Amino acid sequence: MGLDPILDSIASPDDLKVLDGERLDALAAEIRARLVQTVAKTGGHLAPNLGVVELTLGLLRALDTPKDRVIWDVGHQSYVYKLLTGRRERFGTLRQYGGVCGFPKRSESPYDAFDTGHASNSISCALGIACARDARGGDERVVAVIGDGSMTGGMAFEALNHAGHLGTKLIVVLNDNEMSISENVGALASYLARVRLDPRYTRLRDGVESTVARIPGVGAAMVAAGEAAKESFKQLVVPGMLFEELGWTYVGPINGHDVQAVQDAVEWAGEHDGPVIVHAVTRKGAGYEPAESNPDIFHGVSPFEIATGKVNGSGGPPSYTEVFGAALVEEAARDERIVAITAAMPSGTGLDRFASAYPGRFYDVGIAEQHAVGLAAGLALGGLRPVVAIYSTFLQRAYDQVIMDVCLQNLPVVFCLDRAGLVGEDGPTHHGVFDLTYLRAVPNLTLAAPADEADLVDMLHTALNAEGPFAIRYPRGRAQGASLPKEPTILDAGRAQVRRTGTDVALLAAGRMVDVAERAAPLLMEAGVSASVVNLRWVKPLDLETVSWAAQKHALVVTLEENSSVGGVGAAVLEALSDMAITRPVLHLGVPDCFVTHGAMDRLLSDIGLTPSAVRDAVIGRLEGVRSGEGDRRDAPQSRRRAR
Repeated sequence: MGLDPILDSIASPDDLKVLDGERLDALAAEIRARLVQTVAKTGGHLAPNLGVVELTLGLLRALDTPKDRVIWDVGHQSYVYKLLTGRRERFGTLRQYGGVCGFPKRSESPYDAFDTGHASNSISCALGIACARDARGGDERVVAVIGDGSMTGGMAFEALNHAGHLGTKLIVVLNDNEMSISENVGALASYLARVRLDPRYTRLRDGVESTVARIPGVGAAMVAAGEAAKESFKQLVVPGMLFEELGWTYVGPINGHDVQAVQDAVEWAGEHDGPVIVHAVTRKGAGYEPAESNPDIFHGVSPFEIATGKVNGSGGPPSYTEVFGAALVEEAARDERIVAITAAMPSGTGLDRFASAYPGRFYDVGIAEQHAVGLAAGLALGGLRPVVAIYSTFLQRAYDQVIMDVCLQNLPVVFCLDRAGLVGEDGPTHHGVFDLTYLRAVPNLTLAAPADEADLVDMLHTALNAEGPFAIRYPRGRAQGASLPKEPTILDAGRAQVRRTGTDVALLAAGRMVDVAERAAPLLMEAGVSASVVNLRWVKPLDLETVSWAAQKHALVVTLEENSSVGGVGAAVLEALSDMAITRPVLHLGVPDCFVTHGAMDRLLSDIGLTPSAVRDAVIGRLEGVRSGEGDRRDAPQSRRRAR
């Protein structure tokens, strides 16, 4: 006779503590089924969550949450935690507008101790919380759960070093699944691979003294020497010495799919007076065969068919990511100096194709964005043409290296910023809405925003033939369906493209907003407003002649950007008009000065007023107060001086 359903009876983590082993196993199976059913509809991070079901159960049974604090590194593996901490009934709204966030969020639940979304910071944050606890005399346990992929980030080791030095009572659960988004790389990953559940290491660890004792002639003396001999031998064969040398007590490796093993290890670690690493080995995608077989595809997946694992929504134009990946391979065939760099995301950035075609010219540095940019600087100094493909939101982590290592020395490094602008369901930690602001301020850097895939191909070709640093930012998702050039063209940096001429308003748009402007123009015409549409293409250098024409020959200048309204395209246009002593009303449409929530792209764009109809309404509203006859309006200039 089967067991009754268990998951729907779990109102809080306390309910887990009365379950026996059989019911825990049944609950784990129910959780996996719920994960697959939900993510198949909503999309999301499936494989990481399937891999931490038992780990999460053991963790919650060992702790007294929410008093005890759990910080999830990156946070995309927190779905199980959310299911078991009071959000089960709303779990079907995962990643939907107004629904459960796909990452920990303090405003969503008292169980979420820290808002996360980027990698390698959990130990630092947990250490800060633990130090604050000690300062006020608290006794709660603080746990950071970090994956082995995130351990390739330097910030994780900075925190390990500091915590070991302080001796603070802190628990780190190292979730070792051999994967970040793609297969982990580097010496640390190799080290962890050697210390997983290998019976050879277990036997060596358990039998150090007896092994030494059997060495002919010297064994007895070495045993008699005691700790010095054992420690010397242990450094060669026992897992965890790396962490223990940093001042941590190491526990493991343990089976992360054994609830009781995880619970026991965390309970013991909580009683220890000092920092403890619990090394748990898990399997990404566990329990759903398509995710086990293709953990990189199911790391972050769109809605899919459960029976086959086939992802929905195929067909239509290629994505910007795919266009970039194909174009870079073609560029590399023409120029053997071109090399490509990714920070643990070859498929996510489109570099998997390059890696296959040119493995000797491809570098995956792991989750280490600062190192990726520093490496690129060195490669450029060595005469190569490095392309750093990275998500916009993740380049923020290497801003100092962009300025100091690349732009200060005017090195020919190309930054290709995928996922620029809003990214939809992944929410505020992944929206790439600050790059135009933080990059526009950097000297020597050319900054481009393609309106479509044809622009992207030409801009990449232009960047690879430039003599200084170059950044191209493009959005997530399908491209516009534009015809790709048979041969790419070197564009004139600083020259905009006038796509439509009108007489009343000038819509100056960058990137994906060019399409919005072009669709808004006919709506304005229906309301009696004639609009010019300009594809700026270049945010830096800005086309000053076109900006001047737009201001002098239209009653209203409108800037459109999928970037923060602070410091981006609108600010650049206003600064240019001020420098040219041109006074003209400017309507600045961009992302508001706030963190935009998660949800479907159409809904988010509507919320912030960046849809064609919203643009029409905003323009008409602004025109009411400024519209007047302004004299002669000539055609758009056909040739313009290069902007400085």
